[in-house]
Formats: sequence, C-alpha cells, structure tokens
Amino acid sequence: MAAVPASIISLASPYDFETLQTRLEESATKNDMLVVAKASASAGAEKRGVRIPGDAVTMIFRNDYAVRMLQAEPAAGLEAPIPIHVFATPNGKAALAYRRPSAVFQPYRSQKLDAMAKELDKVFAKIVADAIGR
Repeated sequence: MAAVPASIISLASPYDFETLQTRLEESATKNDMLVVAKASASAGAEKRGVRIPGDAVTMIFRNDYAVRMLQAEPAAGLEAPIPIHVFATPNGKAALAYRRPSAVFQPYRSQKLDAMAKELDKVFAKIVADAIGR
C-alpha cells in the first residue's frame, strides 16, 4: 500500500471486500459502538453502470461519546461519526484505513476532547483488530 500520514492507520486483511465489510460492522457492534451510516463508492458507481472494486466507508460512533464531544467543544460535531474506509486490493483481498480519533480531535486543543479521543483510540484499535482477525 502507498505511504499514508502517520495519523492514519492502514491495515491489510486476509479477507475479501464483502467479508471484511461484514466483519467490521460486526466488530463495531461487538465493541459497543454503533454503525451510524455507510457510503459505498462501488455501489454508487454500479448504479451508473461503472464497475469498480469494493469500496465503502462505514461511519462509527456512539451517543454518549457524542454528548461528551459536544459538551467539550460544539464545533467538534463536524468530526463524528468516525469513518473507516474498507477497500478491495489488487490481490483480491481487502484493507481498511481510518484516522486515529486522537488525531481527529487534536486540532481543537481541548483536554476533555483529548481524554475522550484517547479512549476512542483504544476502542477503534480493537474494532479494526477484530475485523481483520488480529
């Protein structure tokens, strides 16, 4: 995979796109988070008659974190839910990428957001580790 910024975690998986996408959604639920929304570039392209490899962004968060985030800094509402990008790779497998919550919330320079983001770093690390089978 290409080089990505240090704040982005990018991990290959042993699974195909559909399997990894399913595992990600199941892992979010297993780790007490919610799949808030999902957008799929491949599904959208297919509706236009264009075929591209599997590609989806799953947005994950939870309301108690949202409340804490908004109490700490209302402008940070732009940052939630946190997206995880799942994409097919040339070898027929899939990978995922996401920005660490601590990097997402760092620009707000809020101790309360930083504390919450550190918690979320662990939660998201567990979600993706479970999804890729680590």
